[in-house]
Amino acid sequence: MYSPIVSTQKRPSRQERPGTRERLVRSTQELLWERGYVGTSPKAILERADVGQGSMYHHFTGKSELALAAIRRTAEEMKQTAEECLTGPGTAYDRVAAYLLREREVLRGCPVGRMTQDRDVVHSPVLRQPLDEMFGWLRGRIAEVLAEGQRRGELAAGLDPVAGAATVAAVVQGGYVLARAADDTAPFDAAVQGVLALLAAQVTPAAG
Repeated sequence: MYSPIVSTQKRPSRQERPGTRERLVRSTQELLWERGYVGTSPKAILERADVGQGSMYHHFTGKSELALAAIRRTAEEMKQTAEECLTGPGTAYDRVAAYLLREREVLRGCPVGRMTQDRDVVHSPVLRQPLDEMFGWLRGRIAEVLAEGQRRGELAAGLDPVAGAATVAAVVQGGYVLARAADDTAPFDAAVQGVLALLAAQVTPAAG
């Protein structure tokens, strides 16, 4: 006698699936990273999020407001990742090195830096604000780590923490651009090793 096979695999419940708003924000984050603001259409967002046509306008006034939420989320996630490195164990040099050497999808570019290459984003004070805040925070946080290293006698007193932090941030963003232009991670890696060598020259004998 035939008896049907009953699957015991648990199906995801509605509660386990991210809500519509969350899926819209996540999908927009991904598309902005892949295509930029101009290349991200509302249709593409809806298809990626797997939601109905009216869903975007139920939660957001339009593409700009949704993009702002996505950019803010991406900037916050980038901030959290950087903070984990910069508050880790070791000397100031070790912590900055941990930030520079952390795993990245280099050839995709920086998800926040990529937005600065978008004309519509750069010309919008509202969309640009989370980018300005993120990079300002990053430079300030690295400067704090370097200044702390000086106070502890780990780094030379002549090092300018603010200029050093600006250099680190610029090298990372420039490294992304060079790597994408070459379609090779080697330029990024070389840039990182270069700034690490400059920073290592500021490490005091006592720190070793």
